[in-house]
Amino acid sequence: MQEKNNNYKSGFISIIGRPNVGKSTFLNRVIGQKIAIMSDKPQTTRNKIQGVLTRDASQMVFIDTPGIHKPKHKLGEFMIKVSKNTLREVDIIMFMVNAEQGLGKGDEFILELLEGTKTPVFLVVNKIDQIHPEELIQVIDTYKGKFPFSEIVPISALQGNNVDQLLETIEKYLPEGPQYYPADQVTDHPERFIISEMIREKVLHLTREEIPHSIAVVIDKIKRDEENENMIRVQATIMVERDSQKGIVIGKRGALLKEVGTQARKDIEMLLGSKVFLELWVKVQKDWRNKSAHLRDFGYREDEY
Repeated sequence: MQEKNNNYKSGFISIIGRPNVGKSTFLNRVIGQKIAIMSDKPQTTRNKIQGVLTRDASQMVFIDTPGIHKPKHKLGEFMIKVSKNTLREVDIIMFMVNAEQGLGKGDEFILELLEGTKTPVFLVVNKIDQIHPEELIQVIDTYKGKFPFSEIVPISALQGNNVDQLLETIEKYLPEGPQYYPADQVTDHPERFIISEMIREKVLHLTREEIPHSIAVVIDKIKRDEENENMIRVQATIMVERDSQKGIVIGKRGALLKEVGTQARKDIEMLLGSKVFLELWVKVQKDWRNKSAHLRDFGYREDEY
């Protein structure tokens, strides 16, 4: 940890919202590289992901939480618990909503969770590029009547509209404090976790609606090639719940799995700054989302949160 002058500010910002409002898109834009998985499927983020933004006068540590939703299995319950826990001991809560969808039951559930909090809550209205300015005023008015927000900032995380203004506003609210992470560190997650998320993202994207959230990716091995120092070998297993899903992920003559590997390898090479040889396997682990032991094995450990 590096000590800064007395005027240096630092703090933790929790990003909370219902599924698919653009939390991961915002985090990736602010950090400047991909650390959070993005998909047009809701509930893509499972673990809390910390992104670190270091500026001249401040360091902001963003915590991207799983989207708040009604849990249907043990994995869902875990995701909700993670989101609730991140509301404790943060300096700012960013409540992100989708301008297109307006106030929904999920938003009202989150606002109930926020009742009584002494932490400043920002209403961040995302996807403003998708609606007319007059509609935006109506959306803001609706939310304003529900909660005493400290700040209201409309943005487009995808296009970057108003994102800098949001960062300036966050900086004003941060307490004075040390620089928690080195200036070049962008996340507190180990590379193993990010690599597994990159692979999972490609499976979700390429299988579309055929494979729901019943997949996990376990990194079996990451090591430098003994004969070629410029090559890193990554071995990973894609876990599914049913035999039929295994067939879908592999695809006709292995075509889909090969495409997952090709797309994921490019992301992993950018992350590691090295050539990557990626080997993928697909394994069936029936009903893993409802078995606590499997959740722990696949990286969903409550004691880490």
